Amino acid sequence: MQPFAGILLGFVLILTRISAFFVVLPIFGSEIIPVRIKVGMVVILSIFFSFVMAPGVGVANAGPAYGGTFLQGGLLVAGEAIYGLALGVIVNCVFSSVRLAGRIIEQQMGMDMAQIMDPVTGEPGDPLSILLEMIFILLFLAANGHHLLLTVISRSFQSFAPGTMPALPVLLEAVAKSGSVMFTASLRLAAPMLAAFLLIIIIIAVLAKIVPEMDILFLSFPVRIGFGIFITAAFLPLIGSFVSEFAGWMGKLLPI
Repeated sequence: MQPFAGILLGFVLILTRISAFFVVLPIFGSEIIPVRIKVGMVVILSIFFSFVMAPGVGVANAGPAYGGTFLQGGLLVAGEAIYGLALGVIVNCVFSSVRLAGRIIEQQMGMDMAQIMDPVTGEPGDPLSILLEMIFILLFLAANGHHLLLTVISRSFQSFAPGTMPALPVLLEAVAKSGSVMFTASLRLAAPMLAAFLLIIIIIAVLAKIVPEMDILFLSFPVRIGFGIFITAAFLPLIGSFVSEFAGWMGKLLPI
């Protein structure tokens, strides 16, 4: 393979990994960001990482190490796409813990049928989960979380040069663990609310026994909604603490 063809293949491999990573990210992959801006960001980052990578990892070394057939090049591009998608899915799963916790709280409040337009995805969503997710996004960006995402890309190239990737079972295991972490973290975030709503249900049940003629169903809805809003306000500091734990989860789960 000619040197120029090797450099071009290396750049395509870097571009493929970064593009696949950004496609499924919860912030940069949303519909509110114009496609031109997304393409520009991916191309600029690809050029940047093409020049800053250490010798042996740079684009000039990516191509000649592999044969010159189109089939081999296509397999390398497919591997980069799989690796980038796996990294993005893992980040997205951990990121979705806040939204899932909001949905659990909404079910306890009796607001699971309420729907508003999600500004991130452009689809109908639950109002409380969207609110918690937007607050988490703001806290994440305020804590330079976008630098963490760039660090993930950089470390992936340091650990696995363009054209290489972890074994497929390792990627599948990391994705499966991220799904488990998503449910575990969401339940941990929503646990104080679940305990508080359990207490409310017990109090309402006791009132139903003491005052049988009282309309418990009519009374429980405003009590649960009002109490849920109050508890959610007290719940917000927990989201801030989860932002600090986000980097730790990434370091444990990401195959880099």
